[in-house]
Amino acid sequence: MTVLRKAEFWAASSIIITTICLMIADVQRWIHFGFFFGPFRVNHWFVWIGTLYVAIAVPIIATMKKRTPSRYKTLLRIHVFGNLLAFLLVSLHFAGQISRPATAYPQLGTGLALYIIMILLVATGFTHRFQIIPQIKSATRKFIHVGLTFSFYIIIGIHILHGLGLI
Repeated sequence: MTVLRKAEFWAASSIIITTICLMIADVQRWIHFGFFFGPFRVNHWFVWIGTLYVAIAVPIIATMKKRTPSRYKTLLRIHVFGNLLAFLLVSLHFAGQISRPATAYPQLGTGLALYIIMILLVATGFTHRFQIIPQIKSATRKFIHVGLTFSFYIIIGIHILHGLGLI
């Protein structure tokens, strides 16, 4: 496969592997991001930064790709690596949540649904960008990825409303 020869593939893969390693380290309590920075815990800052990046950058980049096709490759790289780094931040928050003691265990609900959607977005984005499964047509991969993106926006809205106690 020629994809294995691309530095971009290996850079993206290394971010995913780093994410998994940091999550394991957090769950095993080798590292900890639950300390306070200002009024909130660091892992909450991580999730807000990661989620806001995805929520804001994705539509901006999608619009720019259509309006400035000459910058498509650059914008695609920003999309891929920016979202992978955002996924890393969200994953550290999730690892912190699931490693809390039973007496302080969170209600996962919409947060779990949101994290599952993010995993699926990373998986479909990765397979689409690097054409990992060539038997699946590009249009099909794109349709699934975009559909999951809409699900992300719906669930993040519900998650925020739930977190604010409005629903």
